[in-house]
Amino acid sequence: MIPAHIIKKIKRIHIKSSRTVNSIMAGQYKSVFRGSGIEFEEVREYCPGDDVKTLDWKVSARLGKPFVKLYKEERESIVMLLIDMSASLKFGTFSGPKLERAAEVASVLAFNAIKNNDKVGVIFFTDRVEKYIPPKKGSSHIWRVIKEIFTFSPQGKGTHIAAALDFLAKISKKRSFVFVLSDFLDDGYLKSLRTVRQKHEIIGVKIYDKGAFELPLSGIVTLSDFETNRELVFDAFNQKTRKKFTAIKQAEHQKTLGLFSQARSDVIELETSASVSDTLSQYFRLRERRFR
Repeated sequence: MIPAHIIKKIKRIHIKSSRTVNSIMAGQYKSVFRGSGIEFEEVREYCPGDDVKTLDWKVSARLGKPFVKLYKEERESIVMLLIDMSASLKFGTFSGPKLERAAEVASVLAFNAIKNNDKVGVIFFTDRVEKYIPPKKGSSHIWRVIKEIFTFSPQGKGTHIAAALDFLAKISKKRSFVFVLSDFLDDGYLKSLRTVRQKHEIIGVKIYDKGAFELPLSGIVTLSDFETNRELVFDAFNQKTRKKFTAIKQAEHQKTLGLFSQARSDVIELETSASVSDTLSQYFRLRERRFR
């Protein structure tokens, strides 16, 4: 039995994401995420200006005049959502836990895909692959994805991004658009990122909370790591300690961006207090200009 407050969250995100896609983001997704290939449509007689590379020599020879092959874009694509379910996604300061933002991003991307007649698949991961939902279409499928995010109980607490990427490489035969939704508190996944990038279009969605970049303004502070349960004690009144803490957190953030850059892949930076629709819309616009 799903608790009432969880059902309320699922409904809220489901409705909000649907409205976002139908109003603010209408048409953006379609213009920047095109089909994964082309497929043969028909043969017609050659017209001046046609590319000679498209000539169908067999038909031309048989009929005694030039004919060309026509192709159409293979419109249907597959969108894979790799969603981090590790314990650190439960962290949040003033804008709620990072997991709720991950759910909203997943919902918006899924609604965009479904509206565009694309299939959506999901891989939940922690320090292992927790669950795989094969690609499907339909709004009921989106409801299931959002419900799973809030109700699924993972076995692991840590983060192993390489395991999720390696699993995707094994099970995904067709070129897909892959979104990795995580806070990326992990290392050692560059090789897997590059391997997946050879076949798929991969985009990171780094979800972070600005509150995690600074120590609270209050004497001796004990911070607990959600994934390892390790506790660290800081003197928050000490300016050098505060500056060093912030510098380390900023370096970790930039390291993620650097890894994706090395793999020639994009990263969408989403702060928990920011608008999901605005952040994704901005990325879609930048991507559209880049590939225009």
